[in-house]
Amino acid sequence: MIKTNTYDRIRNVPREVWDSVLTHHSMAYSYQFWEIMEACQLNDFSYQYLLFYNDQDHPIALTSFYTITTDIAIFAPKKLRSILQQIRRLWPDFLKVKMLECGTPITLNSPVAIGDDTASTEIIKQLGDYLIQLAKNQGHFLIVLRDFEPETKQLQLTLKQLGFHLEDSLPNTYMDIQWETPAQYLASMKSYYRSKLQKHLRINQEHGVSHELLDNFDDLAELLCQQWQTVHDHATEFQREVLSPQFYAEFSLKLGTSSKVLLFYRKKELIGHALLLMDNDMLRWLYFGRNEAINDSLYIYVGHKVVETAIVLGAKKLEMGLTTYAIKKDLGAYLSPIKLALRSPSTLINQFIGIFYPLLNHIPEIQNKSIFKTK
Repeated sequence: MIKTNTYDRIRNVPREVWDSVLTHHSMAYSYQFWEIMEACQLNDFSYQYLLFYNDQDHPIALTSFYTITTDIAIFAPKKLRSILQQIRRLWPDFLKVKMLECGTPITLNSPVAIGDDTASTEIIKQLGDYLIQLAKNQGHFLIVLRDFEPETKQLQLTLKQLGFHLEDSLPNTYMDIQWETPAQYLASMKSYYRSKLQKHLRINQEHGVSHELLDNFDDLAELLCQQWQTVHDHATEFQREVLSPQFYAEFSLKLGTSSKVLLFYRKKELIGHALLLMDNDMLRWLYFGRNEAINDSLYIYVGHKVVETAIVLGAKKLEMGLTTYAIKKDLGAYLSPIKLALRSPSTLINQFIGIFYPLLNHIPEIQNKSIFKTK
């Protein structure tokens, strides 16, 4: 029999119990991560935490969920987004609904950290039932469990049996790091892609662009957040969480050497950054920011330096995140599908979720490129 305990503040969760489940799991499940999420107050998120115990009262799994008001057409194609912008001049909350979301707000992970895989099906079933009842009690329009990658098919099947709709989300981008040096990475590329990349690197070098990697950057939090805001305000693909200077400061202070930032300078002026997380043997590229929203070669230079950093740090895998797929694919990243599990607590409304969600949201087709030489 599986039992559960729910907490409404991370400080109320026994830390030693939480940590006991997390062996070999992502840092995005860590106690420090959720301290950051609570402290920086992203959007209108309101968090809760759920611990699962076996019949010997041993913790075997954990998850976090939160309420958020968000756009149900968050991945809408450009034409539909333009129409929505016009409508929202009169009705600002049109197609914005109160959701109960399970997952991690700023990274892509399976929504549950499971320490005992033998009970995974029962844990997911109990979680689904719990969220459905909670959503009914709290008046949520929609429940979202995110993010399910290809290896979680059994968990997805269990949720489908509970009436959840498995829908495509924006794909993630990854690169398997198989080079010992940045020079080996460049040499492994096909000549067309290598020459294309080197052209953009030369442009940045001619403009005096340089970079440095830091572990401690809380003193730069205000400026880094301003740079992120510039990119966020001009995003054409999708917008969701809104960061704050406190997020950058807490990220640096609480995650120690696992938190990293690449700073980019033009001559002596700090013009941009890439926020990184060293998550076990994976380097995650979380956010990008810059002073000016202009179309130049800087983003390509930044992407290349993120790849170089993954190699130098000895990462086995690099996560490059959502959007700007063309540039990331030219650097050698591949797209990997992600599923969302969606359900309305209302049986009547739930019948239509699987019809309207795909109509409102456009997900790009996964087409990977052959960037590297064949061995």
